Amino acid sequence: MHNERFQQQIAFLLELDKLKNIYRQTLVLHEDRAENDAEHSFHLAIMACILAEHANEPVDVLHVMKMVLVHDVVEIDAGDTYCYDTKGYEDKAEREQKAADRLFALLPEEQEREFRGLWEEFEEKATPEAKFANALDRIQPMLLNYKKGGISWMKHGISEQQVTNRNIPTVSAGSDTIGEFAAEIIKAAKDAGYLQ
Repeated sequence: MHNERFQQQIAFLLELDKLKNIYRQTLVLHEDRAENDAEHSFHLAIMACILAEHANEPVDVLHVMKMVLVHDVVEIDAGDTYCYDTKGYEDKAEREQKAADRLFALLPEEQEREFRGLWEEFEEKATPEAKFANALDRIQPMLLNYKKGGISWMKHGISEQQVTNRNIPTVSAGSDTIGEFAAEIIKAAKDAGYLQ
């Protein structure tokens, strides 16, 4: 009854529902449960709207929003790799490329190119929008983890140096203001005993 293009779009949208079942290490603030990828992506999109004025360079907010909404789509197949899991990172890129091949191919051809392009742009961290999107992707779990009493950091025995090395360069590349805030969070977390 509906044309093939519409059917492809609906198939992709239904597949995205699986993001609600990809759970992260970060806990939500007001419940004792892990955040899922859909919640994380939504939060980043709102952050892009609210915090765009703090980007180091002018950014197209809609472009940033699209990027953060699709940046974790590949985790439907590849799973969420904990950011401090060095073993998991050994084949992360390969798993995610394979997932991108399958998932974005569900879309009509020009939308496949557009959305895969957004995902690749995010991964490359080269454009002002990608740098800002990555800054948001790093600060959001840091902020939630800190406000939740450092529970994930303590569970995994994460050190101040690990959090600094992973986050400060990326956050600061997208926003000096948010980078300074990230450094304040790390110091406060260390002082509170949340980080080794």
